[in-house]
Amino acid sequence: MGSADSKLNFRKAVIQLTTKTQPVEATDDAFWDQFWADTATSVQDVFALVPAAEIRAVREESPSNLATLCYKAVEKLVQGAESGCHTEKERQIVLNCSRLLTRILPYIFEDPDWRGFFWSTVPGAGRGGGDEDDENARPLAESLLLAVADLLFCPDFTVQSHRRSTVDTAEDIHSIDSCEYIWEAGVGFAHSPQPNYIHDLNRTELLKLLLTCFSEAMYLPPSSDSSNTNPWVQFFCSTENRHALPLFTSLLNVVCAYDPVGYGIPYNHLLFSDYREPLVEEAAQVLIVTLDYDSSTSSSPTVDGTTTGTAMDDVDPPGPDNLFVNYLSRIHRDFQFILKGVARLLSNPLVQTYLPNSAKKIQFHQELLVLFWKLCDFNKKFLFFVLKSSDVLDILVPILYFLNDARADQSRVGLMHIGVFILLLLSGERNFGVRLNKPYSVRVPMDIPVFTGTHADLLIIVFHKIITSGHQRLQPLFDCLLTIIVNVSPYLKSLSMVAANKLLHLLEAFSTTWFLFSAVQNHHLVFFLLEVFNNIIQYQFDGNSNLVYAVIRKRNVFHQLANLPTDSQSIQKGLQRKKKSPEPISRTNSQDGASMEGSRPAAPAEPGTLKTSLVATPGIDKLTEKSQVSEDGTMRSLEPESLQPLPEGNLPSAASDGEPWSGEVSHPQRDRRRLSSASSSGQWSPTPDWVMSWKSKLPLQTIMRLLQVLVPQVEKICIDKGLTDESEILKFLQHGTLVGLLPVPHPILIRKYQANSGTAMWFRTYMWGVIYLRNVDPPIWYDTDVKLFEIQRV
Repeated sequence: MGSADSKLNFRKAVIQLTTKTQPVEATDDAFWDQFWADTATSVQDVFALVPAAEIRAVREESPSNLATLCYKAVEKLVQGAESGCHTEKERQIVLNCSRLLTRILPYIFEDPDWRGFFWSTVPGAGRGGGDEDDENARPLAESLLLAVADLLFCPDFTVQSHRRSTVDTAEDIHSIDSCEYIWEAGVGFAHSPQPNYIHDLNRTELLKLLLTCFSEAMYLPPSSDSSNTNPWVQFFCSTENRHALPLFTSLLNVVCAYDPVGYGIPYNHLLFSDYREPLVEEAAQVLIVTLDYDSSTSSSPTVDGTTTGTAMDDVDPPGPDNLFVNYLSRIHRDFQFILKGVARLLSNPLVQTYLPNSAKKIQFHQELLVLFWKLCDFNKKFLFFVLKSSDVLDILVPILYFLNDARADQSRVGLMHIGVFILLLLSGERNFGVRLNKPYSVRVPMDIPVFTGTHADLLIIVFHKIITSGHQRLQPLFDCLLTIIVNVSPYLKSLSMVAANKLLHLLEAFSTTWFLFSAVQNHHLVFFLLEVFNNIIQYQFDGNSNLVYAVIRKRNVFHQLANLPTDSQSIQKGLQRKKKSPEPISRTNSQDGASMEGSRPAAPAEPGTLKTSLVATPGIDKLTEKSQVSEDGTMRSLEPESLQPLPEGNLPSAASDGEPWSGEVSHPQRDRRRLSSASSSGQWSPTPDWVMSWKSKLPLQTIMRLLQVLVPQVEKICIDKGLTDESEILKFLQHGTLVGLLPVPHPILIRKYQANSGTAMWFRTYMWGVIYLRNVDPPIWYDTDVKLFEIQRV
């Protein structure tokens, strides 16, 4: 039958379904088979021929027919899984049912009255047909998920058959050990099967259905209650699924082994169509959804088991019930394969910039970042492996590239957050700071000033760019960006002049009176920067003459801070200045040189771009816990009481998608009420007591002492030699020493990321938002009533 006839027949069936007012019996095979038996429709056809309005009409007007359609489609998948799909016809039926369910499921999920439907049992559909007791019947959702799992390891359909023989001795799908059919070599599996694009296409279709099953999460509003686990994911990742291990391994290996360049031959992708990429994308999306797990509420999935002969640690206790999380947390070898794979894929867009079109440009970097985050968060051995190898820089550079590129684009605020969260997590470990001292020589064209220096310089220059010329929605990230710099600062051996000037420019911008007085937590940014300078001066003075020179040149900034006025009149005057200059941070005098050659400026979002809303991220005090570094380099966690908190304790967490940041914060918290007056409009306003309360704690002693010792000496050189030349002064500073002249070094404080339900919820909304927007062909969830986030147009 021609494809046109086939489409016509399918459309006729759909029209019959929508116009029938009477229930159609489940036994009426002649009617139901029209939907899958004789048609060859692509998933795009199914979406076109089954319009949303008609699905909703059947749901409202003849619910029993929609229920029967779903039940019959699942039954066909179960039969296909039972029989092993040996004939072309059976495979076609499985694919047709899979596409139909992918189309219909979102409309079941959007209606709260239907949500329980897949978790109920269908009368008479016991596991052994009609005669058995219904006690035995599985809920429809379970039958569907187990059938999909079986079908993903179905010889000659989704995996290579191991037997070279005729159909009659074909492998019995129930006796095969799916661990021998893992899709790709990598973690725990050495054999790389021959690529087969038909198998790839079939896997992709089934994974799309699986992802659609899991997407019920999109139809529930965000809640801080992390106990609401996704029942679909929970069942699929439980011991009920006998393919959990091989499927987890297949998904991870398919993603990490993917080489979009086309086997190392530039421009190869222009000659050959790539069937792998859609599979890799689908695999990455299914993987991150199955790993949606709140590690802050449960016993941590990170375990240190004894090393055994397998790729996973054997552990006691067994760890989380979600086997995918469990396996991920127990991988203890093949780390190089995972890290190299993720780094290769994250660097792919950068390769584009200096060899345009030489490689296929991948689009799933956000899913990769979520996957990398999960790996580091759930598997501490992996995190330490990453930090031990200089390959961590191959993750850092692409992240900085994405952050710099997306900084002005409000539709990519989520990408900015995940990039910063990963760097925050890495910065909690000493090794990361040490690694940053490696010279930066890769010349990826980026819209930043040209500099010669290390990866630390690159990080500081990009962060400065984000703060001074990023979208205003990024304001809540400033604390995180500066915390990362604080965490690495004790280990930075030698900052370039460009980076040193950027740090001082930030201090200058953040310490203007209008900025300090215009919001209750703005002064925290000054505290972070002073901590950076103190760490470098106390622990890395020797190599950092550029920074010391920059501090001396900008000494007036420190003197102004020390003499910050605290009387009401000056506070009011400081705030008046703000009205004249609304720009949050001056772009002037940051001595921006020319940008790197070949770079494009960071562009704002195109008007009309779709984006999804995000929930607020927790404040930096909730995101991190403080650890003190001892003399021998070990860290010990500090109990919150023993610490001098930043003045005024907690930062109010800023909504990442609320109003554009205007410097006003409308929640004066309890402990601040006595220090600051809330005006009649309920808005916070600064008072002398409030300014005094934190001004007295500014850690200026070390810098003031440094200026006291060095400024007279530098001035003397200038007068004696009639110098205006920097190089002589720098030479003097390089050989100078402050040993015995500075206050006793303070202990190094590191703010380490800690898991919390706030970030778990943020990741859930971000991840599903990405998946929603990335699935446009077919548009699985488009125009359905999702509740987890709002879809907005720029």
